[in-house]
Order: sequence, then structure tokens, then C-alpha cells
Amino acid sequence: MSGEGLPSRKITIQTEDLKELQANVWSNQFAPIKLEIDGTPYEAQLRFRGGHTRNYPKKSYEIRYGSNQTLHWNAEFDDPSMIRNALSFQFFNMINVPSPKTRHIWLEWNGQPHGVYLELEAVDRTFFSKRGISSKSLIYAVNDRADFRLIDSDTGMDKSSLFDGYRVMRGDDDTKTRMIQFVRRINRSTGKNHLSYLANRLDVGLYLKWLAGAVLTGNYDGFDQNYALYEHTSSGKYRIIPWDYEGTWGRNCYGRLCGSDLVDVKGYNMLTQKVLAYKTYRQAYRKILTNLLSTQFRWKVIEPVISELYKKITPAIQDDFTRKWPFYSFEEEPDVFKTYVQERRAIIKDELKKWTD
Repeated sequence: MSGEGLPSRKITIQTEDLKELQANVWSNQFAPIKLEIDGTPYEAQLRFRGGHTRNYPKKSYEIRYGSNQTLHWNAEFDDPSMIRNALSFQFFNMINVPSPKTRHIWLEWNGQPHGVYLELEAVDRTFFSKRGISSKSLIYAVNDRADFRLIDSDTGMDKSSLFDGYRVMRGDDDTKTRMIQFVRRINRSTGKNHLSYLANRLDVGLYLKWLAGAVLTGNYDGFDQNYALYEHTSSGKYRIIPWDYEGTWGRNCYGRLCGSDLVDVKGYNMLTQKVLAYKTYRQAYRKILTNLLSTQFRWKVIEPVISELYKKITPAIQDDFTRKWPFYSFEEEPDVFKTYVQERRAIIKDELKKWTD
């Protein structure tokens, strides 16, 4: 196998270190490795990453190297197209929601072909620096308890902590406290005070664009997890960044075909419910969706992006025997995307016609 036309990455790991990682795939411990990126060698560390995918034969990895540089390598094992994450993040960037950049790579592991991976830019200090964004904190939504609710949806009881589902990646001593206060206030405040609080603490315009992106791409798992929050330094407002969009565009996170109506047009999670309780925000959201239906979320706009991604990776995919899906499934996926976009457009148009305010 060879990764014709794709950037190359090479990993060398000692047998003992690999066995230690494999002994507990759910551990987040790192192992030392030798890393080569397009011919340049680095000392680095590697760990397994992901949720249910950690039990798959082809795993995903987090790499740390150089001066605090991080890369995420996704096997995209459940996605027959290998492009759902990449296409989704390109779409978010098209609609001006800052999102990780991606590229497909060819990986070699101890001298043996490891197949095609998607390399994702980490959301970290470098991410913000490249975009000229000033942030004073960064919080990851790491599981489905990050739903902005006071009640645990599994038990029906009060959450043991309103920070359940979140992890502080960067911030000061009060970052966690401020986030807990935010969740509490959006649930308990009412009336004008609540609207004023939302306007002061949440970048609502960006949030509504993100909501539209999640709804249009059909990411059912993107509302209660699979996002990052950061506090913008000058405004003090929370802003949101999407993460992990493999289960989109007509397939769920396990790669199964799903209906184009899987995701409600108003999305999910308590914060979304609170924001859309206000007429002014509902009207702004409707305007965003209507605009995207007439601009970026059209097959004539999305198809060339898919074609370009396919052009880059098709030779390597054809040569990659580490994948779950046969090559003919990969070839057929553009039709799945087309069907999804056409059906999703119709669903959202019909739903918007029913909105009275």
C-alpha cells in the first residue's frame, strides 16, 4: 500500500510501550514515539483517543510533539466516505464559525502501512493565535452531560456538579466557577434579566450560526457534547467551536444510514432551548437558516467540495486495506450526500414555513 498524493506521517513505537497502551484502551496515558512528518523527525508522544471507537481494530490517536504542538488523527473507521468530518468543518468555516482545519494523511506504523487518516487541527492556544482570537479560557464538552441542564437526564436527579461533562483545558482559578454560574443562571433566570444575561455572557450571533451548522449537517451528537467553549477576552462572552462531526450528512456516529429528519430544526440542549425562547433570537436563527439555504447549503456549492476531497484521497483509499468499508461503498457515498442535502433542504424549508414568529 502507498498513500499516493497524501502527506506522509510515520510512527515508530517500541513493542513494550504499545503493549502498555493496548492493555487499557480507555486510558489517556501517552507513550513515547518517534514521529516523522513529511520527512522531518520529532520526539513525540501518542495516546488513543475517541469514545466507542477505541475498541476498533483501527484506532484514532492524539499526538503531542515539538513545543506544545498537538495533532489528532482520526481513523474515521465508521465513515465509508472518510470525509464527513472534513466536509463539516469546511462547511462551518464557510459560514464563519471558526473550526479546525483538516487534511487527509497516509500513516506508516513501525514501517508498515497503517492507511488513510484524517489529521485534525487541535483546538488550543495555536488555534486561537492563528486566527487572531483572544481567549481567556477553553473548556471541552467531553461527554453527553454537557447539555447545560441542572438535571441528569439518565437519573432524573440533580447533577452532582453542574460542571459534569466538561473539562477545563485552559483558564484561571475561576474558569470552572464561571461556567457553573453560567449553567445555573441560564436555567433559573427569567424575563428581561435572563435575556440581558444571555446577551452579556453568550455570543448569541455565533451560537446561532453554530446551531444552524449542526442542524444542517445533521449531527445528533453535536448538542450535548462534541463542542468546545471559550471566553472571548474583550467581550467576556462564551463562544462555541464544533468538534467531531463524523456522524453527519445522512449517517450516524456508527456509520449507519439515518433519516434526513433525525435532527430537529431547532436543535437540542438547554442552552438552545433558552436562546430560542426569545422571539428576537428565533427570528435571527430563521434568517440565518434561510440565508444558508439560498447560499452555502446547496448541492451546487457542496458537490465541488466533495469532489475535491475525493480527488485527493481516492487513489490512497483504493490502496488502503485497513478500512472497514469496501471501495465500492466509498465510490457510492457522494450519492448519499446528494440525497441528504436535497432531503434536508426540503425538511427545513417546510419547517420554517410553519414558524409564525
